[in-house]
Amino acid sequence: MKGKRIAILEARLGRELAELVAARGGLPVHAPALAEVPDLDAGAIADLVRSLEARPAALAIFQTGVGTRALFNATDGLGLTARLLALLAKSTVVVRGPKPTAALRSRSVRIDRAAADPFTTHEVLAAIGQLTLERSRVIVQRYGVANAELDQALAARGAEVVEIPTYRWSLPADTKPLAELIEALERREIDAAVFTNAEQVRNLFAVAAEQGKREALRTALNATLVASIGPVASAALREAQVKVGVEASPPKLGALLTALAAALG
Repeated sequence: MKGKRIAILEARLGRELAELVAARGGLPVHAPALAEVPDLDAGAIADLVRSLEARPAALAIFQTGVGTRALFNATDGLGLTARLLALLAKSTVVVRGPKPTAALRSRSVRIDRAAADPFTTHEVLAAIGQLTLERSRVIVQRYGVANAELDQALAARGAEVVEIPTYRWSLPADTKPLAELIEALERREIDAAVFTNAEQVRNLFAVAAEQGKREALRTALNATLVASIGPVASAALREAQVKVGVEASPPKLGALLTALAAALG
């Protein structure tokens, strides 16, 4: 990566990722493309726990560590954590990856099924493939956006899906760094762009659209090495008609940086 200008769109771990790039000799250009906004209604959580006591969920799906921790922090504040844990003990608990796994284990929650690597919706559905869901309640811990693919697949199997919103994704309050990144991409001043979330792709193109530069951004990215954390981010890039040059396997930051360094080398 020595001397290469690497665009980083990650927000929460952006500084750490920039430091890792710099440690490998790269020149990080940090332009956060995502903000995580709390979206947890304590009253709705209390109502959910009461409704589950009246009609338990056969299946509980946890998709992110951040959202899982936020849910338990809310039940802590409401004094409902013990009741939620008792309900989960009677459900089949499914996790999408290692982060919700760690969050649940910190609460001593039994995990019955886990999505395989690379931890996409496809693997979640495969993990619950043999379960009978007809007329069953399924609770789904939502991440930044509703997982329409998962919800629709569950509904098609006769399940009643109850989503638990914990946070949502939005554009950062300050989009100037993104606008400046788009200009740098147009000038061919960026050697690689690193995407660690599908929503980063959509938000970058949303900012470009405000400037009337969607096509210019697409052209610029296709003239740049584009690195993706995994299949979900890659799908969003391809949907935007952007060629993916590098995809991490497994979908982790370490593997992503190693693959990016090899491609740049």
